[in-house]
Amino acid sequence: MEQLISANDTLFVLLGAIMVLAMHSGFAFLELGTVRHKNQVNALVKIMVDFSISTIAYFFIGYSVAYGVSFFSGADVLAAKNGYELVKFFFLLTFAAAIPAIVSGGIAERAKFNPQIAATFILVGFVYPFFEGIAWNGHYGIQAMLTTQFGFAFHDFAGSVVVHAMGGWIGLMAVVLLGARTGRYGKDGQLYAHPPSSIPFLALGAWILTVGWFGFNVMSAQAIQGISGLVAVNSLMALVGGTLAAVVLGKNDPGFVHNGPLAGLVAVCAGSDVMHPLGALVTGLVAGALFVWAFMMTQNRLKIDDVLGVWPLHGLCGAWGGLAAGIFGCQALGGIGGVSFMSQLVGTCLAIMVALVGGFVVYATLKRLVGIRLTAEEEFEGADLTIHKISSTAQD
Repeated sequence: MEQLISANDTLFVLLGAIMVLAMHSGFAFLELGTVRHKNQVNALVKIMVDFSISTIAYFFIGYSVAYGVSFFSGADVLAAKNGYELVKFFFLLTFAAAIPAIVSGGIAERAKFNPQIAATFILVGFVYPFFEGIAWNGHYGIQAMLTTQFGFAFHDFAGSVVVHAMGGWIGLMAVVLLGARTGRYGKDGQLYAHPPSSIPFLALGAWILTVGWFGFNVMSAQAIQGISGLVAVNSLMALVGGTLAAVVLGKNDPGFVHNGPLAGLVAVCAGSDVMHPLGALVTGLVAGALFVWAFMMTQNRLKIDDVLGVWPLHGLCGAWGGLAAGIFGCQALGGIGGVSFMSQLVGTCLAIMVALVGGFVVYATLKRLVGIRLTAEEEFEGADLTIHKISSTAQD
């Protein structure tokens, strides 16, 4: 039976889209505060342009790949249900555009501007919607197979895996193919600090993301009748758990403290509609601890120069969120039920595989064809140099 859509539902989803759109300013300020002063302008310009390119890619290609809806098939799709399909596109676009926004934080300070724009178009037009269609629109019969085998389909209410894990694991591929920033590691493997340029901007970005996340999660119901206060309270509990774990394990480091709530929120997205609030709190605690541990491991031991820690924050915490939904969503642990741990495991692993393969193909191809890294001179002077060159050319 087809769901009845009212004008109120259209407004509800539109408000959700606006809240998640605002989160992209959070991505921008989080990166702005973390990178060095000479790369601040680049961070701001990159996030804004990435969103615009994402809109074009998702409107013309990605939304159709994921949901089979074309906005060029006649006027009916434009006017039907008070334009609900259009605002649904807007809402899901803000999710899709989070992929390059996530990747941006990992490759900051040494990635070429134009190749990254090309990568954004391909990722949002093809790679991301391929898995989005599997998880949220039942493509290729994978969800039906999981239901047959394990009793329930893969469950990801608001994108722990579909959005965050995908973005984080794609980002890992980009970071590895780029290599570390010049001067980040010595010949003996010693780590040289590149401290954040502005803790206030970093904190502002984290707060914007945290507040906007309630639109990200609650509005994922995509209809007023689907609103659940449980989603809101679980989001609250997870962000608190992530913060407390990060402040203890991160020894009061402000970078860890402000990424802690984001780790908890990333992890709770998948099961926020089925967990008990105590399960959400534990999910957030584990996510905050996982972020601190994984960030230190990647930077210090693995020598992976992931500037904002997007793989630990989004990749690992997103994957943990997919599994946590299958653990704390079950009735035996106070959840509502309707989830299977095995389905969560298979769905999460499939997302990681798609992200790794897609990220490698996109960035390895661009690296071979046009290069993806700034020259040593440009990196030394700052990634903003590429923006200034563009500006100077326009003025001439």
